[in-house]
Amino acid sequence: MVPSYRLTYFNARGRAEVSRLIFAVAGQKFEDIRIEMHDWPTYKSQTPLGQMPVLEYDGVQLPQSLSIARFLAKQFQLAGRDNFEQAKVDAIADTISDPVAKFAPIRWEKDETKKKEAYRKFFTEDLPTHLKNLETLAKLYGNNGPFFLGNQLTWVDLYFYDIAETLFQVDGTALNNFPWLKQNRQEVERIPKINAYLQSRPRTAF
Repeated sequence: MVPSYRLTYFNARGRAEVSRLIFAVAGQKFEDIRIEMHDWPTYKSQTPLGQMPVLEYDGVQLPQSLSIARFLAKQFQLAGRDNFEQAKVDAIADTISDPVAKFAPIRWEKDETKKKEAYRKFFTEDLPTHLKNLETLAKLYGNNGPFFLGNQLTWVDLYFYDIAETLFQVDGTALNNFPWLKQNRQEVERIPKINAYLQSRPRTAF
């Protein structure tokens, strides 16, 4: 029996986009359910933890965006070929998540003065350290290849691609001092299935 996949999230990239990118590069069909904000209160009680995204796999719900992404990556051979490669990929994913944890709250700051200062600090002081850490891991694990694990595409290349796109909405120069990371994103965009998905996906604000 062919497994079925149903991914539910808002009509946005947000925390679901890395999983959509995994589906795209794997060539796997799935139900892409997009909930409008005004309909969320109706759907919230139907989710395990009252939050999205939720992946429904053969009728069973799985919450938590990175748990979903890791599961899909293992399903489609994008998680590393053995346990230690998977550990390397997990270390890279955690390193990507570090700046995300700092960036996300700034986006919802309502005081514009505080928001502007928080963005300034993030992009000039915090983010460069995290990006340097990512390039360090790329050099450590990448064997001079275009992806974090050399010539092997894994889900963290897709994860970084999407996170950087969000950063670019605020500062388009965020990667200017990090040539390997810029090149990595270009390599991801060149993958035919990813390029086709990027051209066809709904245009959303975030």
